[in-house]
Amino acid sequence: MATPLLAYVPSCSNQRVDALGARDDEAIIYSTDDLFSPTEMGNLIDAAYRQIFFRAFEWDREVFLESQLRNRQITVRDFIRGLLLSNTFIDSFYNKNNNYRFVEHCVQKVLGRKVYSNSEKISWSAVVMTQGVKGFVDQLLDSDEYIENFGENTVPYHRRRILPSRAMGETPFNITSPRYDAYHRDQLGFPKGIWQEAVRNFIPYDKKPKTGDPRLFLKMAKSLNSKVTNK
Repeated sequence: MATPLLAYVPSCSNQRVDALGARDDEAIIYSTDDLFSPTEMGNLIDAAYRQIFFRAFEWDREVFLESQLRNRQITVRDFIRGLLLSNTFIDSFYNKNNNYRFVEHCVQKVLGRKVYSNSEKISWSAVVMTQGVKGFVDQLLDSDEYIENFGENTVPYHRRRILPSRAMGETPFNITSPRYDAYHRDQLGFPKGIWQEAVRNFIPYDKKPKTGDPRLFLKMAKSLNSKVTNK
């Protein structure tokens, strides 16, 4: 018997509203309902990899799943399920994050939005804990929210939020949500910011000392020994 999902309020401070027309940041929607050529199907598959993996290298690709999708033996939803349960995704997102962070990643990728609150994270984390990754993925893909927005044939995409007095939508998830949490980024030796100990001030050109200005010799003057010796 499946563990029921704990109740949470589906709202947040920037509640989603319908878009007011096409914009530069409008998502490109890929669906097998509209694709007829191999090239178009290839674009859809690449979009699915970008959505789930951020970026798929040659060794990350699921060739068998791709073949099944191209031959219409599985739906896009089945393909997304296969990517979420692949070794690449499990290793990159589940093994290197705690359950809460893993839930955030999956909600962003599968439902196309951020988690509403900590309550939602806790609710889905309980599913991961009791039913494992497969049970969690199945519940996400079988949810009414997923079916209503993406159905069987559409690749999930970032459903942007439009905020009052805001000209642009949200920053893409792959920029705002690093693949690994802070602990694993540190373990993997990711680059860190380097801060200079000395703070250098900007001096406008017209205020810089000119040739012959005593200030240019101040450092040299301080280095001289000023003690008077008696002979």
